[in-house]
Amino acid sequence: MIRVVLPAHLRNLARAGGEVELQVDGEVTQRSIIDALESSYPTLQGTVRDHVTRERRPFVRFFACGEDLSHESPDAPLPEAVASGAEPFLIVGAIAGG
Repeated sequence: MIRVVLPAHLRNLARAGGEVELQVDGEVTQRSIIDALESSYPTLQGTVRDHVTRERRPFVRFFACGEDLSHESPDAPLPEAVASGAEPFLIVGAIAGG
């Protein structure tokens, strides 16, 4: 099982706790995790990535194992620690300002 930590506003939309567990078939990538997340929690469709382009929304970031993966290819394999469920995949709402 893949562990995913959602920001508070997405947890509220999904009516989920602080962390959700997802079954991902095949290779564990950002895309496969988001596909599984949107399949399990349809209310989150379009919140993490655009409906049409399927690209990550501008103020959403992805982290795993202490690394910012936001600009990595969505089809790049994620670290084994995420694939095994030892470490969570974090979806974080970015904040802009100064």
